[in-house]
Amino acid sequence: MTDGDLTRIAAEIAERIGSTALAQGLSVAVAESLTSGAIASRLGAAADSSVWFAGGVVAYASETKFRVLSVDPGPVVNARCAVQMAKGCADLLGADVAVAVTGVGGPDPEEGHPPGTVYVALSSSDGEIVDQHKFDGDPSEVVALATLTTLQTLLTSLTKR
Repeated sequence: MTDGDLTRIAAEIAERIGSTALAQGLSVAVAESLTSGAIASRLGAAADSSVWFAGGVVAYASETKFRVLSVDPGPVVNARCAVQMAKGCADLLGADVAVAVTGVGGPDPEEGHPPGTVYVALSSSDGEIVDQHKFDGDPSEVVALATLTTLQTLLTSLTKR
């Protein structure tokens, strides 16, 4: 899949997220580490985003996760951190649904995890979910795949409501 394909698919998913959130009267937020704002950028570009997109927090530094998103100090490449990021973002921005992503883009391992290790979490009134993924590729490919996967996780959750 080319970069252009990933970009087009991400934009299409973001549009579907927007129409679904709008139809359900839900607000959506995102907490990003690894993806550095790529998800928020996609959501903000979707139709009527000013109505349903509460915003995003790019918490790249561990200290920002701890201070802004109420993540417990410690390792940040794990399921616990991803869930706490999602919950902290939902609370901070007053969103009905929030997704979060943290992981290792590469090229080097971090916290004992190989490049391409990614955790995606979602927090809503239904509770929290989290999944671990392993993506192959260089750092930009890992970020693109993490962005796409996080958007798909959000869409899947919204369509199940």
